[in-house]
Formats: sequence, structure tokens, C-alpha cells
Amino acid sequence: MNSALAGNTAERAHSKPRVVLGVTGGIAAYKSCTLLRLLSKAGVDVHVIPTPSALEMVGKTTWEALSGNPVYTRVTEGADSVTHIRYAQEADLIIVAPATANTLAKVRWGLADNLLTSTLLAATCPVIMAPAMHTEMWLDEATVDNVAALRERGIEIIDVATGALTSGDIGAGRMLEPEELADIVLERLKATRDFEGVRIAISAGGTHEALDPVRFIGNRSSGRFGVEIARAALRRGADVCLVAANVSADVLAGAHGAQIRRVESALDMQAAMREEAGSADIIIMAAAVADYRPSQAGETKRKKTGESLQIELVENPDILAELAAHRGREGQMVVGFAAETGDEKASALDYGIAKAKSKGADVLIVNEVGATTGFGDVDTAITIVNGEGKILSQAEGSKSRMAQHILSVLRERIN
Repeated sequence: MNSALAGNTAERAHSKPRVVLGVTGGIAAYKSCTLLRLLSKAGVDVHVIPTPSALEMVGKTTWEALSGNPVYTRVTEGADSVTHIRYAQEADLIIVAPATANTLAKVRWGLADNLLTSTLLAATCPVIMAPAMHTEMWLDEATVDNVAALRERGIEIIDVATGALTSGDIGAGRMLEPEELADIVLERLKATRDFEGVRIAISAGGTHEALDPVRFIGNRSSGRFGVEIARAALRRGADVCLVAANVSADVLAGAHGAQIRRVESALDMQAAMREEAGSADIIIMAAAVADYRPSQAGETKRKKTGESLQIELVENPDILAELAAHRGREGQMVVGFAAETGDEKASALDYGIAKAKSKGADVLIVNEVGATTGFGDVDTAITIVNGEGKILSQAEGSKSRMAQHILSVLRERIN
């Protein structure tokens, strides 16, 4: 299944991979100038975050000149865009080189006392740390414990090299050479760009079904989850089209780099998704599509009459089932969302599994929603099932993290 995804060789334009280079106050900071130049030469967009003590080793002007990007050192700089969050959200990978014993300890315990540690605390991308310190510090029980804890957490700690140290001693504690670190970073970036050459069409938001030129039937969907999936897919190298139903501009800004198609109603979305299905390798129907629409929309605003108003509703098309039944191309993967609520008869998951079996999609993401859960900028819990209703994965957390999790599950199902 989905052989077209693995074999698609169509050339598509992608933005440069983005790496944050954290530099701490070790003498090996001068080597990171070479690391920066090697990564830039390889086509990587590098943003440097030096700690205040690192600037005593290499100045801010040097980092700006070598990277071609502005350099910030304090959380209060770039406050209008919340710099540490922006760096954390937009980076494909973060490498800290050199990583002092002090910074290893701070990251282990979640301290955020400068821009670099704040960014690391907010990061969802892979993180690599290249330690550099004297042998006794590297072998100290506290450092050994911190390194083990960070590795357990999923942070990649590069082993130190043995050689001459600044004190004139010889032993373990040298940072790896810039050429070796550059090779590691470029290799890891290949893994983070695991959707290169894949086109994904994603729907997001909630459709509005017109009653008249002023009023409509709608739902609470903000489109944030679909936008987060689009953002994550872009970071992983995909070519993304986002079909956005009534998504606000501030939310849509998160999908910078995607092709945006704005729609309003379910019929608008049906037409747009049909069109996008012709070239998409993966279709993700994350939008909350209204089940019904008024049979007729008034040409003028309805006036109050003092009497009850009856509106005839007709069913909207089942866009997900249609896309699953009529694939736009061979091997296309179709993914649906089931925003469900439980009741006295069954749970939200039960309803989601039943929907998975009836829709014909390859994968369905079930999430429980309500007046205060599921919609908007809140954490969410998801269950991912296949077309037969078998549970593939369960996870919970921010929509940003869940978007990454969903894509990882989909990646595993691509032959």
C-alpha cells in the first residue's frame, strides 16, 4: 500500500532546513564558527544563540556576519515575536556546541535563565549537545548523572574526544571537531526531512453554512490542529496545500510556506479537496465539516417576526468517504479526523472506531471534543486507528506535539 509515496520523485521546492546553533561559554566556542560555516555552505539556515558568557569567547558581530541572521542573547529581545518560542517552533534541529557542564545541568533540570536554555525548554525538534570541559568535570558523578538523564529524555549527547585540553593536560573532554559535528547534523537533518518529495493536502477549520448573507450554521473549530499538522509537515520537508475553512489570519500564520486555499462552506471544501486529491500523496481531512446545511439560503437578512422559525436542513456530502472511495492517484493515503463526544450509549472512542470502519479511510484520528475541550489552543488526547478500527497509537499533549506524532505514525505506514 502507498507505494506511490515511497517512489514519488517529482521535484518540488522546499525551504532550507533551519538549525539553531547554541553556543555556551567554553573555549571551544571558536570552533563553532567553523561549524557554522560548514552548515551554511551545505545549504542550512543557521540561527545562532550564544549565552552571555559565550560572547566573552566570540562576539555577537562575528556570529551575525557568519550566519547572515540577527543574533539575540536575552529573552527580552524580540519580545514582540516571543523569540525563544519562535526559534523552538521553527527549528528543524538544535545543536549546542560547545555544551558546558553548567548548561548540561541547567537543561537536565529544566532551568530557563537565558535565551538558549529557554529555547531548549520549549523545543519539540531533535536536540544534539556536544560537550566540552575538563576531564575531571566530564567524569564527575554529577555530570555523568546529568548526561544519562538527558539521553534518557531523548536528547543526543555526543561523546567527547580525548586530546589536549586548555589546561595543558591530555584527557577526555574535548569537543568533537567541527567537520565531524557538521556531518552528524546533516545526517540527522536527513531524518527530520522524512517527507521530502511528498505532497500533502490538509483541510482545516470549520465550515460555515449560510442561512442568509449575515447568519450561518457553524461549529467551534479554530483550525489550529490542521494548521499545526501543516506546520509539522513543512518542517519535515513536505509540499503542503492547506484548505482552510474560516481560519483566522493569526492561526493561519503558523502554516507559513504552505499553499493556502480559503473556503467557506462544505460544498466549497468538497470542490477544493477533489481538486487537490489529483496531485496529493496524502490527504488529511482535519476540518470540522458541517453535517447539514440549510436547503435554501436567503438572499436578504431574515427579519424577526415574533414567531418561531423553522429551517429545513439537508445533508452535506461526506467528503472523507468520497475521497477514500475515489482516490485521486494510485497508492494515495487518506486520513480522517473524528471529533467525537461520548454519551450513555458509547464512548467517544467507540464512536470513532465505528466511523473508521464506515469511512474507508486508511487512518482515522479520534479526539474527544466539547465546549471546553478539543477546540482551540488547548492540549488534546488522540487515538489513531486504522481502517478496521484497530488502535495504532494513543497520545496526549499540545496540538504541536500531537501533529508531529500523527506524522510519525503515518510515516511508518508508508512503504
